[in-house]
Amino acid sequence: MRVQAWPQDGKFNETFPEPILTPSARLSAAIEILDDIADRRRPAADALKDWGLAHRYAGSGDRAAIASLVYDGLRRRASAAWVMGAETGRAIVIGMLRLQRGLAEPSIASLFDGARFAPPPLTEDERKRLAEGSLADAPPDIAGDAPAFVLPSLTALLGDALLPELRALGRRAPLDIRVNTLKQSREEAFAALADLSPETTPLSALGLRIPLGEDGRGPALHVDPLFLEGGFEIQDEGSQIASLLAGAKPGETVVDLCAGGGGKSLALAAITGNAAHIIATDADPRRLAPIHERLRRSGAQVEVRTPRTGKARADVLADLDGTVDRVLVDAPCTGTGTWRRNPDAKWRLRPGSLAGRLAEQAEVLDRAARLLRPGGTLVYVTCSLLPEENDAAVDGLLQRSGAIRPVATDLAPVPGLDEKVRKTARGIQMSPALTGTDGFYVATLTRKS
Repeated sequence: MRVQAWPQDGKFNETFPEPILTPSARLSAAIEILDDIADRRRPAADALKDWGLAHRYAGSGDRAAIASLVYDGLRRRASAAWVMGAETGRAIVIGMLRLQRGLAEPSIASLFDGARFAPPPLTEDERKRLAEGSLADAPPDIAGDAPAFVLPSLTALLGDALLPELRALGRRAPLDIRVNTLKQSREEAFAALADLSPETTPLSALGLRIPLGEDGRGPALHVDPLFLEGGFEIQDEGSQIASLLAGAKPGETVVDLCAGGGGKSLALAAITGNAAHIIATDADPRRLAPIHERLRRSGAQVEVRTPRTGKARADVLADLDGTVDRVLVDAPCTGTGTWRRNPDAKWRLRPGSLAGRLAEQAEVLDRAARLLRPGGTLVYVTCSLLPEENDAAVDGLLQRSGAIRPVATDLAPVPGLDEKVRKTARGIQMSPALTGTDGFYVATLTRKS
């Protein structure tokens, strides 16, 4: 029998024992955690962890349910506060139960009954707001639950689709896996996971989608035998598509310049049947740490070059300059395209964060350009919807380097994608409402022969 787990920032909790807390007590906990997040301006994952350590009597099933409430509250933080007329954890939870979970006022009142460990009863004002509150006159940042300062940039990209896309970014993300075709076919993995009722992903030929429960929980895939044998990786369909669009071919030397935990490196190895020389590296060696176990499990053949820390750090790719066939730059970015999975990240985003990311993107694009051989290909990817990080970053490279020119991204590896993406001046943009994926951007460039 498979067990359940709640996904948090791409990770999964342990298996669930019988719940201990009542639904009302879980609401009280969520309110406490949301207030802690707001008061101390800290990541939700840290606040949830601290709450769990301070309340060890709560089982992992309770903690998962509380996390679900907290993340749903963060998804609807602005709109819930607007409807309820307050920005407290209590107001956000009450508003979220109506806006995100669709509960009517009597159902919410039954949970806020003032019993032991339950939140105090609804006030008359709260009841009135639940009955009459509306987002009809709310500005776009409130109705779409997004920081106001990013709306001009998002409007420039999305136009009339701004509000539908923001609302799609406020929904829960699906649970997608990429089948490791070095081990078995998608059809074989589908059969092996039949008890989970998987579906094939709509666009990626590598993926399966695992249904979530009504409370947002999905299977604890990290303990599934097929996962432990390297049969699949947890990866959003948009990330799978970006890996396919990278266009890696057998016999090529391919550098994954911002490899992080190695998700795309593993995908490239599978796509090429381990017949390309794939080199994974990252400016931050700590981000590379998970790749080694993932490689062992998957059977993917990837050379990992880990930079040394310290002031005298050597360039681990210096011997490759001017020789590489293909460079994948999955650039550090604001992550605006991943708000479905990381709803607290949007509330911690500041204008200064964007400026810092733009500088990092310019640096990594310049480094990628130096690696390319004449005629080589650079594929630039972000999980952002902001044009400043996408088309504008590409334009910056073109202005700095006369040796690089843009080319159209070949969409043929993903049948049906052409009708599903937004075409930008330099690349293509995936998005939750249009593509059903996280918000990935892909642009392709080449070094002039």
